[in-house]
Amino acid sequence: MERLVTVGFVASLSACTTLGSVPTQAIAIADLALSNGAPAGKALVTAGGDQINISLAAFGMPQGAHGMHLHMVGSCDAPTFSSAGAHLNPDHHQHGTANPDGSHLGDLPNLSINASGTGTISVQLKGTRADTEAAMFDADGTAIIVHSGADDYKTDPSGNSGARIACGVLKRN
Repeated sequence: MERLVTVGFVASLSACTTLGSVPTQAIAIADLALSNGAPAGKALVTAGGDQINISLAAFGMPQGAHGMHLHMVGSCDAPTFSSAGAHLNPDHHQHGTANPDGSHLGDLPNLSINASGTGTISVQLKGTRADTEAAMFDADGTAIIVHSGADDYKTDPSGNSGARIACGVLKRN
């Protein structure tokens, strides 16, 4: 498992365009779990300069594309994870990067899970570090959710991505 997190972190470094955006500080971590309580991966939140990145390594999930979002409450009550609330959306935008009225902070790219049930992804969040940290680490925290289906990047409020199948609460370092 640690190797998967390292691979995702290294992948995030390769996507950096300037030395100022290289992640230099781990600021939060989340342990993901499936609705039955089984471990499902880890998410690492890093900061570099004025940017925030999330790297996620997942396992034990069905093959295919899965919507992935930040949710507005740091709570993962199984089996539905509805306690995590709606997507993290401090600026009150519509959902989806393909939505002409979108997108919001909680919108993340789809997570691709391979035939062995594993996948990694690294994402640079939009917005400044100060604004992003304020939204993510407010009084009720933030959860990261993986959905059963792919996000279509346009349908409000959740991209038609289906049920919530894995959840983790971001815990500040």
